[in-house]
Amino acid sequence: MTLRESVDRYVAWQRQHGAKFRSSAQALDTFCRQIGEDRGCDTVGEHEVRRFLAGTGTLTRTRAVKYGTLAGFYSFALTRNHVSRIPMPPREAEPRPPDVAPSFIFTREELRCLFKAAGGGRRRCPKLDAGTFRTFLLLLYGAGLRSGEARRLTVADVDLDSAVLAVNDSKFYKSRLVPVGADLAGVLRRYAAARARRPFREGTASAFLACRDGSPLKKAIVRHAFQATLRAAGISNSKPGCRAPCLHSLRHSFATHRLTLWHREGADVQTLLPALSTYLGHASVAATQVYISMTPELLDEASRRFERYSERHRSPDAGQPAKGGPNHA
Repeated sequence: MTLRESVDRYVAWQRQHGAKFRSSAQALDTFCRQIGEDRGCDTVGEHEVRRFLAGTGTLTRTRAVKYGTLAGFYSFALTRNHVSRIPMPPREAEPRPPDVAPSFIFTREELRCLFKAAGGGRRRCPKLDAGTFRTFLLLLYGAGLRSGEARRLTVADVDLDSAVLAVNDSKFYKSRLVPVGADLAGVLRRYAAARARRPFREGTASAFLACRDGSPLKKAIVRHAFQATLRAAGISNSKPGCRAPCLHSLRHSFATHRLTLWHREGADVQTLLPALSTYLGHASVAATQVYISMTPELLDEASRRFERYSERHRSPDAGQPAKGGPNHA
């Protein structure tokens, strides 16, 4: 069996079992083209796998992702007798992936500037009006949505009476209901009134966040508009110690600000974290913890809360010698 045939069967198998498998399929396609699509699947050597993993640039976390993708493929191929051995280098011999800088977390002042700038004209993108783009950004931050989730919302998915969003077919094919606060619900109702004056190409299945012609928002359009809005808001693209701001930074900011507020309110954060995970559509609390950055504001609130805890639990006799101790008369 050729390498291409085995890879195609593996990709089909993954998708039959519910995985979208897009980026991994692209990595395996690149592997096939570099190694040779018509090569016998069992003729690929470890040195060729190492060369593919190394690439031509500096070490990044992509290498570890490629390693995991190839390991999964070759495990599949071995159980199907497409190969007689797995030509992967030992995992312990792989270089340690470099640390990733934490996500950009917007301050509340930066958010005010961002949303104000988003309300300006969209002169360079006539398809996308300011109201639609500002509503899009407010959804990312106010409801913690992923960019794709917001762009895929249909008119039927937005229940304005109940102030609930139906997020369907999201990451890992999961769906969830997302209640929104009163302020964001008001923004959505005002936008819906403006949206009603645009074409509905597919009835209630039409995109809720739509361009002037009724078409759904495109990834490239909103990314371009976001970079232009950052410049208009005067927000630096190079804050020390973190990655450059992107649309996903609004979701990270939502999670971090929510945790900070809970600390400030004296809430039981450990009990509430699973609820936050469910709201964000995560499978575990660990996935949510990746989103939470220890901003100075959050560290300050955590420190204040620890001090309050210490004061409540401090013994009234703290600092006094215990009865029966060496200093007891």
